[in-house]
Amino acid sequence: MHYKLYIDIVFILQLTGNVYLLSLAGRVLECTATHRRILAGAVMGAVLSCIAIELPFGTLGVRCALSALPVSMCMLRLVYRISRMKKLLGAGLTLAGCGFFLGSLMIWILNRLRTVLKGSAGIPATLAAGYLAYRILAGLLAYAKRRRDSCLRTVEIRLPEPGARLRVQALVDTGNHLSDPISGAPVNLVGRKLARQLAPVFRPEKYHAVPFRSVGRDSGILEAYEIPEIIIETQAQTVRKEHVIVAVCDTGISEDSVYQMIMHPRLLEG
Repeated sequence: MHYKLYIDIVFILQLTGNVYLLSLAGRVLECTATHRRILAGAVMGAVLSCIAIELPFGTLGVRCALSALPVSMCMLRLVYRISRMKKLLGAGLTLAGCGFFLGSLMIWILNRLRTVLKGSAGIPATLAAGYLAYRILAGLLAYAKRRRDSCLRTVEIRLPEPGARLRVQALVDTGNHLSDPISGAPVNLVGRKLARQLAPVFRPEKYHAVPFRSVGRDSGILEAYEIPEIIIETQAQTVRKEHVIVAVCDTGISEDSVYQMIMHPRLLEG
């Protein structure tokens, strides 16, 4: 069985696919590039792929398979300026992974289109399926990044109390569900070192005993105190909270860590 390939159609499909793959790989690798560089890399990749198809050895499948990784690495070198071979090889494999998911989603969309169109999908349908697949994957990557950033986000906390004007870096932990058993108020965690610095603003009469359960220890009681007021500063807003409960924790916060407090996410609400 013989197939007839039109090199201009191959070039167009490779060009558009490379644009989508380079953009997705940049999101995964957290690399940035201008639209012009991405387009230039996509053109170069399409040209190299067309040249590989025309090489006079082996079958078409063998030529495509052997050229896939080198072409990917050349595109990534041009677009994202990756120079180290080990990192470039990893980026090439990342691009291949993006191609796998993009191609699989394209096939699924094309099968749905064939059902609607009641026939074979032409070049416009293929390009449309590629764009839809790209938008879906780009949306999923953006959602995953937002989730990751929300789990690892740090904010700055100021204590306006006279004599204790501290600035504290706090990790907003979406997995922190610790709350006061009586009032239900959210509980934040601090280490012993920061607790000693906060001691002047603790209200001894507002002592709390907060029960907890954690991995590696069935249960326990944390000593917790109330701070009259804190100011939480993020890039988007400044939140002032009163009567904030902090519990002293011996584990989970290293003295060398970039943050000194594990903050309950409910403090950013309202």
